[in-house]
Amino acid sequence: MRPIPLPRTSPGRAPLLPAKLIAAAPMTVALATAALVTTVALLLAPLAPAVAAERIEASIDQPVYVFTLDNGMRAVVIEDRRAPIVTHMVWYPVGAADEPWGKSGIAHFLEHLLFKGTDTIPDGAFSKIIAENGGQDNAFTSWDYTGYFQRIAADRLGLVMSMEADRMVNLRLTEEHIRTERDVILEERSSRTDNDPGALFGEQMRTALYQNHPYGVPIIGWRHEMETLGMEDALAFYERFYAPDNAILVVAGSVDADEVERLASEHYGPLEPAGRPPEPRPAEPPQRAARRIEMDDPRVRQEYVLRYYAVPSYGTDPRTSAALSFASAALSEGRNSRLDQALVFGQGRALGAAAWYVPTARDLSTFGLYAAPKPGISLDEIEADLDAELARLAAEGPSEEEMARIRRNARADLIYAQDSQATLARLYGAALAVGLSVEDVANYPDLFASITAEEVQAAVQTWLIPERSVTGHLTRTPPPAAPAGPAPETPTDTTEQENAG
Repeated sequence: MRPIPLPRTSPGRAPLLPAKLIAAAPMTVALATAALVTTVALLLAPLAPAVAAERIEASIDQPVYVFTLDNGMRAVVIEDRRAPIVTHMVWYPVGAADEPWGKSGIAHFLEHLLFKGTDTIPDGAFSKIIAENGGQDNAFTSWDYTGYFQRIAADRLGLVMSMEADRMVNLRLTEEHIRTERDVILEERSSRTDNDPGALFGEQMRTALYQNHPYGVPIIGWRHEMETLGMEDALAFYERFYAPDNAILVVAGSVDADEVERLASEHYGPLEPAGRPPEPRPAEPPQRAARRIEMDDPRVRQEYVLRYYAVPSYGTDPRTSAALSFASAALSEGRNSRLDQALVFGQGRALGAAAWYVPTARDLSTFGLYAAPKPGISLDEIEADLDAELARLAAEGPSEEEMARIRRNARADLIYAQDSQATLARLYGAALAVGLSVEDVANYPDLFASITAEEVQAAVQTWLIPERSVTGHLTRTPPPAAPAGPAPETPTDTTEQENAG
């Protein structure tokens, strides 16, 4: 198994970008999450086609098995006996990009509602039961998938399977559930997006990047549409997409694959398939014009430049995707990367700079660039510095030393990724949920190893071009001038709250 280049990842809900990027441009984290997780999934992929109930060799130390139930539910089992715990996940390959037009936020809204009751689980008791059994649970929504997971003692696997299977088909909602949970997601939008200029800026960037594809719609939803979501919308989305033949089971931990298959057959096997996979999405038209946006906000602490390119994903163009992964790493992986060396260290004019690539979207994908200038440096100047480094990569291509460094880092990432069973479970689930087949995943290492520096150079020249891009400047609006006259008294009985920007 040859190594492939990977952005750094960590266990948990989301992979990490450089702290300098997270601090100044929080929306970029949401953009890169699926990419970083599933890129590692490609590295951990099986090396042979999957067959029902059969072990497959993989590039990790733990044995990996796959099987498919009669009702179409696919499953991956990763045996990891280092601790007597198990991570159980159910992935639905449907997300914000599959929502009906005008109903943005319904995928995320339904994720919240799935924690309400069924005929056998009392209202709001799902997480309480998991906690009473010493476990943890949560869920997440992306543009391409929705996932639910529990981490619990291995001898409770049957319990969490029975609960997850129950809410897959037996969700019971009331108008009170709709009202209260709608208020929750609206408050979530207020706190995470409306009160964060960087998040609002990221929304505007994606909307400008995708002219027709629903990737331009925020996962949380547009507020004016979220306010109208009701019972009929939630149930229609639930009944349309939540079924065993539209679900992927991933179990990692101290388990036996045969026992997992037995339990899955017992709890998920009786569920009826829907026979309705997600439908094709609107296609993105040819992009022919560079777009620019500017946004001012008095809450901004650090001004920065952000650029997105619409580029192929691994599923749509594997060789180009692998080449773009190399390009991202050459620009921004480690202190020896081109952006850090040219823009940040020494006489560089940036406080921080980064590049990232999202290879695992089901349809189009995103390549991003970011830079925050040092005091006294304008956004136009730091943008010119970004352009210069991108032009240099396009003109020269990566060096053999850079290619070798990226491969070494990939090998290290493979080793670190095996430290967490939850990470392994998420890696496999994300890969399958974006539509990658086992054959796609199995072929990736050899494909990647065959990528040349010339192909990386060609990918930069072909895809990282102005007409496929949106460039944005996020700036701080100067505070209004104080009115003439005596200064007002300073209040002493209030607390001031500062919004992060």
